[in-house]
Amino acid sequence: MIEEQSPKQTTLGWLRESATFKLIFIGLLALLLLIPSAFVQNLVTERAVRQGETAKEVSESWSASQIIKGPILVIPYKKGINMTDTAKQAPIENLYILPDNLHIKAGLTTQLRHRGIFDVAVYNTQVKVSGNFARLDLSSLGININQLLLNKARFEFSVSDLKGLKSNPVIKTTQPILGAEPSLESVFGNGLQAGVNLSAINNNEIPFDFTLDLKGSEGLSFLQMGKTTDVRVNGNWSSPSFDGNFLPDDAKVDTGGFSASWRMMYYNRPFPQQWTGQQKTLDNDKKLEEATFGVKLRLPVDQYQKTMRTSKYAIFIILLTFISLFLTEVIRKQPIHMFNYILIGAAMVIYYTLLLSFSEQVGYNMAYLIASVSTIALISVFISSLLKNGKAALLFAFILAVFYTFIFVIIQLEDLALMVGSIALFIIIAVLMYFSRKINWDKN
Repeated sequence: MIEEQSPKQTTLGWLRESATFKLIFIGLLALLLLIPSAFVQNLVTERAVRQGETAKEVSESWSASQIIKGPILVIPYKKGINMTDTAKQAPIENLYILPDNLHIKAGLTTQLRHRGIFDVAVYNTQVKVSGNFARLDLSSLGININQLLLNKARFEFSVSDLKGLKSNPVIKTTQPILGAEPSLESVFGNGLQAGVNLSAINNNEIPFDFTLDLKGSEGLSFLQMGKTTDVRVNGNWSSPSFDGNFLPDDAKVDTGGFSASWRMMYYNRPFPQQWTGQQKTLDNDKKLEEATFGVKLRLPVDQYQKTMRTSKYAIFIILLTFISLFLTEVIRKQPIHMFNYILIGAAMVIYYTLLLSFSEQVGYNMAYLIASVSTIALISVFISSLLKNGKAALLFAFILAVFYTFIFVIIQLEDLALMVGSIALFIIIAVLMYFSRKINWDKN
C-alpha cells in the first residue's frame, strides 16, 4: 500500500530541492548582506574623517596650507585737493596698484609627520618673490600726481598662516631694506605691510625683492597678481597634485621629486591692474579662488579612498560567489544548507574590515593581499569540509581568486575601469548562461 504524502510534506520537499527557491534565497541573502556592508562603508568614512581631523591637528601645531598673496602697492591720496573750501580737510583714500611683473620661485623640503596611525605631509620652504611696479599711470583714474601722499606709500602682502613665518621678511626696493610688520587693515584682511617713501621715484619703475622663510603642510598655493606672473616650484615629494584654476605649463614628476612652472598673463585675471577706494577688491573669496593655483602634497596611497571603492563592489563579489557555490552544488549534486551560505556571506563582509584595518598599518596593496588570501583560504577549507572533496574546494578557491584579482585590477585602473568591468561582466554572464542550460529549476 502506497502512503500518500500530505500537501505540507510535498511543499517542504519542493522547497528543499527546488533550484528556483534556492536562487531566490541567495538573492535575498545578498541583499540583506548589503546592510553590514553599508556599516563597513560608514566605518571607512569615519576613519577617513578622523584622518582629516588628525591632519588639521598637525597643521594647527605646525602650520596650515600656505597661500602666497601679493605684493600690492598702496598709495594714499587726497581725494578733494581741488576743493574751493581749503579750510576743509580733504578726505584720504587709497590707490591700489598690482605688479607689472611678478616672479616667484619656491623650493619645498618635505617630510611626513606621524600622529598615531595617520600621516600628514609638512614642508619647509623659501619663497623668493621679485618683480616691479610700472610707472604710475593716473590718467584713467582722474588723479593728479600732486594728490598722492608718496611718502606714506606701503607694500602689502600676505601668507595664509602667519604662524608659518620663521623670520621677519624684509623688502629690497629703491629705498633701504624695509622690515615688514603685521597689519589687521591690510587689503588681504590679515597680512603684512612695509612702509616706503616714494617721493624720489621720479615716476620710474618700482622694483621689489623679498624672501619668505616659511613652513606649512599639505600644499603651497599662489595668487595671480602680476600683468605677467611667473612661478617655479620644485620639491622632493614624489606624488604631488597640481590644482587650482591653472595647470602648470611644464611639470616633471619622478621618484626623486617634482618641478613645475607657470606663466600667466593678466587677461583672465579677475582683478584690475589698479583701482581706488574699494579695499575689498582683493577680499572676495570667489575671485581669490579663480586666481589661485599651486601644488598639493598628496599622500602616496589614499587607502581609505581605495577601500571605499573596493567595498562598493561587495554585492558583486557576494552574488558571484553565491552563484558559483550554487552551480558547484548543482553540478556535483551535493546540496549545501542555506545556513552555510549565511556563514560564507558573513566571511565576505568581514573581509572588508580586514582590508581596512590592515591597510592602515601596511598599505592598501599588501592589505588587499592579506585579506583576500585569508578569506579565500577560510571559505575554501569550509567548502572542502562540506563537500568532502579537495578538488572542488581548489576549483572554488581559484574562482574566488579570479574575482578578487579582477576587483583589484579595476581599483588600480582609472580611465579604462568602466570598459574592463563591462567586458568582464559580459564574459561572466556568458559563462553563467552556459552552465545554467541543463539545470532543472524545479528539482536538483
